Amino acid sequence: MTSQFELSDDTPVYVISVAAQLSGLHPQTLRAYDRLGLVSPGRSAGRGRRYSLRDILILREVQRLSQEEGINLSGIKRILELELAERRSRQLLAEMHAELGQLRAELESTRAVAARLATLVRNRADGAALVPVHHVTANHPQSAHGVGSDPGAAAPGTAAAPGAAAAVGSEMTSDATPKVAGPA
Repeated sequence: MTSQFELSDDTPVYVISVAAQLSGLHPQTLRAYDRLGLVSPGRSAGRGRRYSLRDILILREVQRLSQEEGINLSGIKRILELELAERRSRQLLAEMHAELGQLRAELESTRAVAARLATLVRNRADGAALVPVHHVTANHPQSAHGVGSDPGAAAPGTAAAPGAAAAVGSEMTSDATPKVAGPA
């Protein structure tokens, strides 16, 4: 959790005189760069410019490109735009890699469940249902595969357990409770 007092490289805190001193440029130069869109500082409530550490680093780079490399301001602006686009692309790529890792983990989990289900299907007895469905006749409850009664079902002559199996020919209602068909 971040505190309101924590500062990042993008937090605009430096007034123009301090930013000028830290970047080695004149305050008028910083104003000109702002008008040209090279470095756009944040603004205080009174509309004064506030520069971040990242802004100051960009100002230093603008000065280096201009003085050491001899690049004009429009060329520098284009370089800065391309660097920003590259930084955003790298950030997006990192986010996509993280999401891809998460999707791969989910896929492996799904494959493990599918393999377990396939094993259950292969190992079940011929004609046996993967999930037994129990039919209730007048005298004897029997499972759909005819092997015997449901261990959770009530014995003949006793009350049925809550959620007991549906009767033959029954339908499910919208709330997933069995709706028993009447006499045919």
